[in-house]
Amino acid sequence: MPKKVVEIHVPLTAAAGPTDAYPFPWIDDVQDFLEYLDEQGDVHEYDDGEEDGDVYIFFITGGSESALLRVASQVATLDRVPAGAFAIVTDDQAEEFGMGRRVALPLSPTSAC
Repeated sequence: MPKKVVEIHVPLTAAAGPTDAYPFPWIDDVQDFLEYLDEQGDVHEYDDGEEDGDVYIFFITGGSESALLRVASQVATLDRVPAGAFAIVTDDQAEEFGMGRRVALPLSPTSAC
């Protein structure tokens, strides 16, 4: 049976600041947040994040679709995370990234997951 996976796509936008500094510190912020949730047992990182064109993708699994989308929404609102993030609801049998239903992030308070 396929395992539910939510891909969190974040625009690969450099943070404002010195040009000699790491341009994407928000990637570490998101990874730390997801590792914390993984340790708590709430959700799990499905795979390491990776760059794909003009986005960086994080992968989460281990909860209901609504729980995974709530986490994706939290990721989109973390400090330093660039605007324009979206989620793809898919499963572990998808042949490539982005194969699934697209969900705008952050979720609105009235969004039904």
